[in-house]
Amino acid sequence: MVIRSRRRLIWWIGGPVVFIAVLAVAGPFIYIHFVEGPAPTKLALPTPHTSTSVPGAASSAASSSVVIGTWNVGPGSQAGYRVQEVLVGQNSTAVGRTSKIWGSVVISGTSVTQGTFTVNMAGVVSDQSERNAQFDGRIMDVTQYPTATLVLTSPIPLGALPSVGATKQYPAQGTLAMHGVSKSVSFTVTAERTGSTIDVLADVPITFSDWNIANPSVGGFVTTANNGTLEVLLDLTRGPGNSPSTSSGSSTAGGGGGPVTVPSTTVPPLIVPSA
Repeated sequence: MVIRSRRRLIWWIGGPVVFIAVLAVAGPFIYIHFVEGPAPTKLALPTPHTSTSVPGAASSAASSSVVIGTWNVGPGSQAGYRVQEVLVGQNSTAVGRTSKIWGSVVISGTSVTQGTFTVNMAGVVSDQSERNAQFDGRIMDVTQYPTATLVLTSPIPLGALPSVGATKQYPAQGTLAMHGVSKSVSFTVTAERTGSTIDVLADVPITFSDWNIANPSVGGFVTTANNGTLEVLLDLTRGPGNSPSTSSGSSTAGGGGGPVTVPSTTVPPLIVPSA
């Protein structure tokens, strides 16, 4: 009887501890994989690609002249972040996006000679309200630093103009002004001419400390890498494009094609504690 009572006592003491330990591991796994859902895929050029090389016949002056002039950032353009994070031991990817972006590029001769793009940081949202609160507040402080601007600092030689539907990659250099800091960045752009528009895709690597951005980690509960990626997809048009007046202001809806919110039907939402 004494042994049986001791076993029962051990069970009453140890059972809840084991249950809590299992919940601590299984809870985040269930939340990330079944409730939150997979992270949105990386931004990509929206039209089918006929080629990734440049045909030699496309280099005539007549064909190049069709792209000379100013191209404005238009509807369909998106920008945002992608950061790897660990939620209580479980790996996940944090993604936030917005369509509140404006700017333009100037093509003269066979080069991009100018380019400026501005993102409304207050419009960047993910599928998690707590993550958005951290991003808007202590991480990016969008009240004090409402925009991020990328300005090309060197011409981008285009060389032979790709045929419609073909893609080509170009090295680019610029200055990224974000969170009160301006830093030089080097990245690769992939461009595709569709006839009436030019689609441009770029991933700009970001090390948070270079822009005095607070580590996104939250007290050991959520930890992240010390770097991320600024994803940009531009739909350039000859038309007026987006304007700062229509692209500014805070948003709770997020950019087009942004993260998909998966309803929490089986597990209560996780609340990330404030830093």
